[in-house]
Amino acid sequence: MPSYTVTVATGSQWFAGTDDYIYLSLLGSAGCSEKHLLDKPFYNDFERGAVDSYDVTVDEELGEIQLVKIEKRKYWLHDDWYLKYITLKTPHGDYIEFPCYRWITGDGEVVLRDGRAKLARDDQIHILKQHRRKELETRQKQYRWMEWSPGFPLSIDAKCHKDLPRDIQFDSEKGVDFVLNYSKAMENLFINRFMHMFQSSWNDFADFEKIFVKISNTISERVMNHWQEDLMFGYQFLNGCNPVLIRRCTELPEKFPVTTEMVECSLERQLSLEQEVQQGNIFIVDFELLDGIDANKTDPCTLQFLAAPICLLYKNLANKIVPIAIQLSQIPGDENPIFLPSDAKYDWLLAKIWVRSSDFHVHQTITHLLRTHLVSEVFGIAMYRQLPAVHPIFKLLVAHVRYTIAINTKAREQLICECGLFDKANATGGGGHVQMVQRAMKDLTYASLCFPEAIKARGMESKEDIPYYFYRDDGLLVWEAIRMFTAEVVGIYYESDQVVEEDPELQDFVNDVYLYGMRGRKSSGFPKSVKSREQLSEYLTVVIFTASAQHAAVNFGQYDWCSWIPNAPPTMRAPPPTAKGVVTIEQIVDTLPDRGRSCWHLGAVWALSQFQENELFLGMYPEEHFIEKPVKEAIARFRKNLEAIVSVIAERNKKKQLPYYYLSPDRIPNSVAI
Repeated sequence: MPSYTVTVATGSQWFAGTDDYIYLSLLGSAGCSEKHLLDKPFYNDFERGAVDSYDVTVDEELGEIQLVKIEKRKYWLHDDWYLKYITLKTPHGDYIEFPCYRWITGDGEVVLRDGRAKLARDDQIHILKQHRRKELETRQKQYRWMEWSPGFPLSIDAKCHKDLPRDIQFDSEKGVDFVLNYSKAMENLFINRFMHMFQSSWNDFADFEKIFVKISNTISERVMNHWQEDLMFGYQFLNGCNPVLIRRCTELPEKFPVTTEMVECSLERQLSLEQEVQQGNIFIVDFELLDGIDANKTDPCTLQFLAAPICLLYKNLANKIVPIAIQLSQIPGDENPIFLPSDAKYDWLLAKIWVRSSDFHVHQTITHLLRTHLVSEVFGIAMYRQLPAVHPIFKLLVAHVRYTIAINTKAREQLICECGLFDKANATGGGGHVQMVQRAMKDLTYASLCFPEAIKARGMESKEDIPYYFYRDDGLLVWEAIRMFTAEVVGIYYESDQVVEEDPELQDFVNDVYLYGMRGRKSSGFPKSVKSREQLSEYLTVVIFTASAQHAAVNFGQYDWCSWIPNAPPTMRAPPPTAKGVVTIEQIVDTLPDRGRSCWHLGAVWALSQFQENELFLGMYPEEHFIEKPVKEAIARFRKNLEAIVSVIAERNKKKQLPYYYLSPDRIPNSVAI
């Protein structure tokens, strides 16, 4: 009688093991086995992290094994079980791998195919076609689109974390409880004594040090010591945590009537302002998006204010970027003066603080929330809905959407919801952040997610002209490494453009993103379908880069750049000045956030800057969804390329007082998970 050796691997995360009864059935080309109970006498099967082997004898030859069916039935109390994979040794001595990497809950079952990636056209056998179709039908019932707020990209239909399918939940919900994490952060930073002191102003700038944790030689300490300097202010537009707004100015906007006379003491080349513009030495950051956004009114005891400034910057003879003019609202006029470095010290300082505060709001809500979190969730939902687990693109992308839907659901539950944590400290809380996302959707285009194109569109591509733009330099290296990897994987499974075009599941995935994620907006430039291998490779690069590198670049520097409150105020408690020569140090301190809001802000940026426990970084694929040698070799080459980038960045940073490491691949998590 034919005998098979079945090896079963249980996950090593908390509560992955089970005491339930586990049954296995084999479905082959020549017949099906009976249901076998996998059980060894006097042995605790399926413990967390265990790899257990069983001999299964069948009555007759089954032929080529096509499917393995696993059923879980209650023993005493139901406990979920995380099955990593099953390996089958056939009577002929062949080994077949069946990857799973899924939770089996309740009296559940899972039917697995062997690990070879297959396109729909590769499946000619009825039972395999049926399995493929059933899996997608089930997933489409589980992963439903929902509009959380009008105008937003659609998100998952789940009110809270526990409503999500088990496979995409966090292993421990406690680890991503924002209220708990922010409170714990304030405790760790020894600032919890201030957390309820709303409406209580600080005495002066030095007073902010009471809640500032000094970690020797860190970026945050350098920010504290140099935040008032124009060089530090300009540098942050290139390499701070929002390095995506600065663009080369090709023409001075009419709404910002800066003249040569105003700024000539800042210009170093004996040229007029217009000539400097023509030579490409002038840059601009315009916060027009914030114009007319409602400021937070959730606390009747504290008035909060927003501005929509425009900032002009100059590349000096040392090739450093410095600010030369700031207007604090969009319409020029007598009550909207243009502030200059030649003005009184505190006039100029307060104007820069307003710009930093505006930058913080756009960073948090648009650069970070919309353009990494919400976009990655769209890719994740579309993937689960339209690509079966056997599809090569599912196998490629699943690591890059890990926990993304879960973290976003938690954010909607606790952070950006009505009366959420966002309302506590941010001037855009209470609904302003929602208005911002609705406005910013018109600028959310496919081209703007293609890193090289986005850099070019802002006129920032020249390394000779702008030599200290490390976000650009490192981002291009990582983008190219990902593009080469995706092109290799695409080449393995799609031998021609025609195969790409005729893959119905792939086309449904791309169309789902366009139709639901981007709300069917033609102006978004998102493709409804992909026509070639090159286009598919670029599309996959966008998905992986957004979830990994782009999120890392704009998330993990938040404590570095935003922990010194005057450098990134989350709210302002007085309106922007309407005249020059009246600003005092006392007025600035009274404008900055109070003690309570400062503490909640600090707790937030600390918590958001921490890596997850057991973080998986770019190029790490511990779940072996791919079993084929050519793909494993492509992954190994990808890792090697990433290691080379790590070395290049480490070498450059050795010589830097302000190292830039957010895009070093060994610090880029695979997915948006915090």
